Amino acid sequence: MLVRTSRRVAALPPREGIAAARLRAPGGRETHDAAHLPVPATVRDWLAGTVIPTTMGREQAFGENPLTPEYFVGAGSLVDARGVAVDLDDAVEPGGFYWFHKPIPHEDRVPFDVRVVHEDDDLLVVDKPHFLASTPNGVFVRECVVTRLRVRRGEDDLVAIHRLDRVTAGLLVLSRRPRTRGAYQVLFQRRDIEKTYRALAWLPQGWSPGEGLPLGLETGEDRDVRNRLLKIDGHRPVREVPGEPNAHTTIRLVRSFPHAGGWAGEFVLRPHTGKTHQLRVHMNGLGLPLLGDPVYPVDLGPDPYDFRHALQLLAERLEFDDPFTGERRVFTSGLTLDPARA
Repeated sequence: MLVRTSRRVAALPPREGIAAARLRAPGGRETHDAAHLPVPATVRDWLAGTVIPTTMGREQAFGENPLTPEYFVGAGSLVDARGVAVDLDDAVEPGGFYWFHKPIPHEDRVPFDVRVVHEDDDLLVVDKPHFLASTPNGVFVRECVVTRLRVRRGEDDLVAIHRLDRVTAGLLVLSRRPRTRGAYQVLFQRRDIEKTYRALAWLPQGWSPGEGLPLGLETGEDRDVRNRLLKIDGHRPVREVPGEPNAHTTIRLVRSFPHAGGWAGEFVLRPHTGKTHQLRVHMNGLGLPLLGDPVYPVDLGPDPYDFRHALQLLAERLEFDDPFTGERRVFTSGLTLDPARA
């Protein structure tokens, strides 16, 4: 079986900026999903019956795609947990870990560049453009911030310590050193990072200046949204459902302006939790969908290479106390929003 997530150090370095994948053999004394399965006699027998995810996210057996066992002693470079090359006639180590490189197909370039905002020995802070993925995911493996920067800078250890939606622009923090990475990751896990987003959103149809807005946002004061969000596998939109709140956002209207025959507003959004699509769902739930949003209120099923309309959401500011120095770190994006691009 393929282990999808792990903190175990890879026995193969990245190739062309793309991390190696990991397989775990059946059997062994440790608890894992395939521990109860019989151990094949040879690596060849094991690989011939293994199911792996392709680069497009679909799972296929080797007999149903070009990846024969021979691939793993050629371009795939199968090695054991010690980094030693594996022969197809070798015995399988029960429950052992093995590493290899997947074949990565060609990807058309996403025609937007990453700009470095700050770098030091531990961190690289960048402005991620709209339409560029943060990390390898689905159809984008080469065309993402992490892979691009690993190749451009020659830094295989670069890892994003949080994520932005592909269609969201703004600040993204990457770790440069495994030795200090965990301390910065914990800041995000514990929500000790103050995040500020800026967004442009539609105001209700027929609204005019002086009229009220949901939550009394017309006052320009902070208002809070707390509710429960649910992400369902296989469905792009996230749903608001009954139950104990697991998502919390503070919203403030900065200004209103006429746009495309109606009115739009500029908002400051501060998420206190990190649910998928949280800001987009909260604004849409108020009847204030973001300009250029391809999913809310209607999922348009957008072509990932359609760059005509940009979601008007920007990760504008990040603040935190450095876990090593105690220094207050503040980073600000150099990007701006533009209603004409929505």
